[in-house]
Amino acid sequence: MKFNELSLTKNKKSKRLGRGIASGKGKTSGRGTKGQKSRTGYSKNPGFSGGQNPLMQQLPKLPGFRSKKIKAENISTKDLNHLKSSKIDAQVLSEAGLISSAYVNVKLLNSDKLKKAYEVRLPYASKTAIFNIEEAGGQFIKTPRIIRPKLTKKENPK
Repeated sequence: MKFNELSLTKNKKSKRLGRGIASGKGKTSGRGTKGQKSRTGYSKNPGFSGGQNPLMQQLPKLPGFRSKKIKAENISTKDLNHLKSSKIDAQVLSEAGLISSAYVNVKLLNSDKLKKAYEVRLPYASKTAIFNIEEAGGQFIKTPRIIRPKLTKKENPK
């Protein structure tokens, strides 16, 4: 494309309003006769419905607030006493049926003395539960929750 081959459209001059009846946009300047829209300084606010209650005020509001934060499932220290494994994580707890899935947040709460030393790898634990684990000779290691692997199109059951 060359500069001389460009097809330019000429800028259309804006029509001058209010310059006499013969101009085509004179007298009321295309605003009609009387009324709110014919006056200067008119600006309709968003949602205005001509004096009627606006639609956004007529509709009911949604109740409450739903948090998208994943809630932690609670496990007590007395539940650990029943487990055979000394290394405890979300996978072991889900296999034992203490939590719904290995991919949920888990919080360990103190409720009973531990009978043996455990190596606990969970996202959350109370201070007293951590103290109880360390008193029994074990250790608590804070680890983030396991993220559920995404299914590919071939693995997807739908």
